[in-house]
Amino acid sequence: MSRNVRVLNCTPEDVFDVLADGWVYPSWVVGATRMREVDEHWPQRGSRLHHSVGVWPLLINDSTVVERFDPPRTLVMTARGWPIGEARVTIDVKPRGQQTVVRIQEESTTGPGRLMPRALMDALLRWRNTETLHRLAYLAEGRSAARGSSTADRERAEGPEAAGREAAEVPEAAGRAAAGANDTEEALPDPGETS
Repeated sequence: MSRNVRVLNCTPEDVFDVLADGWVYPSWVVGATRMREVDEHWPQRGSRLHHSVGVWPLLINDSTVVERFDPPRTLVMTARGWPIGEARVTIDVKPRGQQTVVRIQEESTTGPGRLMPRALMDALLRWRNTETLHRLAYLAEGRSAARGSSTADRERAEGPEAAGREAAEVPEAAGRAAAGANDTEEALPDPGETS
């Protein structure tokens, strides 16, 4: 299972404002290229996003369905991307002082993607979801009323390489968290827990 963690300079509610707006899904989810329809009750359990993956003219129309929605803490979705398959995506959000810790976990559940060696699949998903959280940070921090130093502000001040440094630090932090050495990770609920 791939796991990425990022600290955002906004509230959990700011993050869930972005997650609740199905029309911006392709703005933060790497691979989704356009939105075709958003169910009226998105993001309630059972609701769907109808999106496309790929680049025109090679587009695949598919959907993502909500399994669990517990704002501003957890969103669990089944993302379809056939012919690759389906994945369970869990987004956990937790306040930490004036910031918010966001963890995204993704695991292939059905289809040919399950046949790929786990280490390779996890590495690809970790790489993809580093950028996904980077994009989510732009949107959530940009919407934040109590905005402090945002991802965009840091990149303007430090240059584009700042984003690369942060992305390189994420897998290391996630590795420490899996070993129980990171208080950020321990503060987040296990995706299997129900509260």
